Amino acid sequence: MFLNKVELQNFRNYEKQTISFKSGINILVGKNGSGKTNILESIYYLAITHSHRTHDDSLLINNKNEFFKLKGIVSINSIKTNLEIDYINKKKLLKIDNNDINALNKYSSYLKIIIFFPDDLDLIKGLPDVRRKYISTEIGQVYPSYNKVLDDYNRILKNRNEYIKKIRNNEYYNKQYLEILNDYYIKKSILLYKMRKKYVEKINDYIENIFKDITGLDKLTLEYVPIIDFNSYKDTEMYDKIKNSINFNEEISYGKSIYGPHRDEFKFMLNDINLKQYGSQGQQRAAVLALKLSEINIFTKVIGSTPILLLDDVFSELDEDRKNNLLKYINGKIQTIITTTDIDNIDNKTLKKARVFEISSGKVLRRKDDRNG
Repeated sequence: MFLNKVELQNFRNYEKQTISFKSGINILVGKNGSGKTNILESIYYLAITHSHRTHDDSLLINNKNEFFKLKGIVSINSIKTNLEIDYINKKKLLKIDNNDINALNKYSSYLKIIIFFPDDLDLIKGLPDVRRKYISTEIGQVYPSYNKVLDDYNRILKNRNEYIKKIRNNEYYNKQYLEILNDYYIKKSILLYKMRKKYVEKINDYIENIFKDITGLDKLTLEYVPIIDFNSYKDTEMYDKIKNSINFNEEISYGKSIYGPHRDEFKFMLNDINLKQYGSQGQQRAAVLALKLSEINIFTKVIGSTPILLLDDVFSELDEDRKNNLLKYINGKIQTIITTTDIDNIDNKTLKKARVFEISSGKVLRRKDDRNG
């Protein structure tokens, strides 16, 4: 797949901007603060329906406007699809080929992206919630049905937490309804556990060899650590294990659910050593790079087409060897959109193949000496 064109209206520092990309490498060049990252953020939002930089969509609206609009044309096997997201009055409206879409899993089937950006080290250094959110986003792109399961689980979790607080406060509650709630809670938990386990297994089919190519070091794995330790992933055994593991008195004392996928952990392990505690920054950065290159393989194999790769100023973060290894995996195989403050960060061989844009003060223009496509 590739993104033919993206249109921004009232998004970040862009009042109105249209950018046409080529199917290979595209480079956005500009000073810090010029709006390079905002372009990548608009593409991310168009694909995932939220930002990777803020939880508050209202902050994305340009100046004193009341809405923003994003449009994109995506080609999959020569078939073009028009995507659109309108954000107005704190509501998101999703459209495919001008038809309103209410189901996120239907919308998210069209534009698949993988993004590298400077804060990616948080995937290792950050709190477990950062890793859970990232893994959920990626699974949802490969298996859109996951998004529905996760939404259902979060809704049930919210209701269950409200009931636990009622019990702790000695308020009236319906015991029969709580039993039904617990049943749904466990069944949705099982689906999430199984889908996460399956995805991590796919990651581990690739990540070790890619990490070795990048660093020369053996045995990197992504370890899935659910809050409940399962001996088996058969539905009936998982159901009993979750049900028997839940200490309801403990949950009442905490005032919330403490057993479930919302407390899962994911660890980057190198020779059984946790990179979060003991890895160097270079090893951590290479591990994240290996993770995302693994995902390119998964997307291609499961979906049948390559995702779009967004690289936000990462060439300045990588040494020459890792930069070259990254280019080896992407060159000519995948549409790539790169931001950089300095064109000298990118080798001449790559530049000759690329479409280059210059960004200044909310304007994007093709570079005058660019003759690519």
